[in-house]
Order: sequence, then C-alpha cells, then structure tokens
Amino acid sequence: MTAMAVESGREWAYLLDTWRGLDVPEGWRAEIEEGQIVLVPPPGKGHNLIAGQVHGALVRCLPAEVGVYQTLGTEIARLEKVYVPDLVVVDTALLEDTDSPDASPVDASDLLLAVEITSSGNARHDPTKKLWAYAHAPVPLYLLIDRFDEHGPTVTLFSEPVNGAYQKSSRTPFGKPVELPAPFEVELRTEGFPAPR
Repeated sequence: MTAMAVESGREWAYLLDTWRGLDVPEGWRAEIEEGQIVLVPPPGKGHNLIAGQVHGALVRCLPAEVGVYQTLGTEIARLEKVYVPDLVVVDTALLEDTDSPDASPVDASDLLLAVEITSSGNARHDPTKKLWAYAHAPVPLYLLIDRFDEHGPTVTLFSEPVNGAYQKSSRTPFGKPVELPAPFEVELRTEGFPAPR
C-alpha cells in the first residue's frame, strides 16, 4: 500500500473531495484510513477467483432491485473512513441518486453485506480495522474471507452489530459451505477457493 498524507488541520470534506478527484491507475483502489488516502494495488489471481465465485453465488440469490458491486466506494463518515470492499450488496436505487456526484461513496450503513478477501498486503487490516469500522457503521453482515489466517484459510461471517461490535460470528474453514442468512439464504460453497501459495 502507498499512502498520501494529508496536512494536519484539513477537514474531512476536503479529504473526501480529494479522494473523489483522484485519477487512480486502472485496477488500483483508493481508500481513506487514519487521515490518509491509501492506494491499494490490484489483487492477485486467487483473490479474483474467489471474488468471482462469491459474486456469482450472490447474484443468483438476490432480487433484481439489489446489486452486487466490486468497486463501490463505501463511506463511514463519523469515523472519517472510505473503503472499497471487494464486494458489496446494496439496493440499486442508492446508486441512482442523482443529487450526489457520481464519484460519491455510498453510506456503509446502507449496505446489506460487505465482503473482504485478504491479500498478503492487508491480511492483518481486514480482520481488525475493517471489522471494527464495519461494526461501527453498522454494516449488518460482514463476510471476511481470510486466505492468510494463521490456522488455515477461513471464511467468517460477522452479524448483529451492536454498539460497534458484532455479536455473532461463524468461522468456517475453506472447503466447507457457509450459510448466509436472509435476505440471501444461500449456501456459499468454498471448496474451490484457492489457498495462497
């Protein structure tokens, strides 16, 4: 990751406007974390393979008015953070809002699900900082696909955020199915998820 520091004293609105105006190289993502704009490099093949499989499973179980997106900026304004999760599920009507600039992120509290897939560069960030931030948003369901878990690759579903902490979590090793609750009500198959080499 590469970080661009913002001078102290700059307001959140200025930082967000800067983020909106960035010309990020193709495949890269820009996020805001701890007063900095952080550039996240394109993920590798295994990461993309998992994202594609999860995307396909989610699309098949959702109604037409709900979409699955892979490059949607997601704002947690009260924490002054913008993330671009690997996948989000959100009502498509929120993307049709013509009152806000096209580059504006959606409010994280409007997400139905956020999915993060760890890469070697963010293996400690997604299970800690992003878990905390999504719980505070609150995002009702956070699916963490951790290819670099110290006990072996796992999928953890966090749910029921209350006062900045998820009350429930269900951890499943790669190879076993993961049950996603309503509104998804789908069994996510993980046997094809590649572990890192």
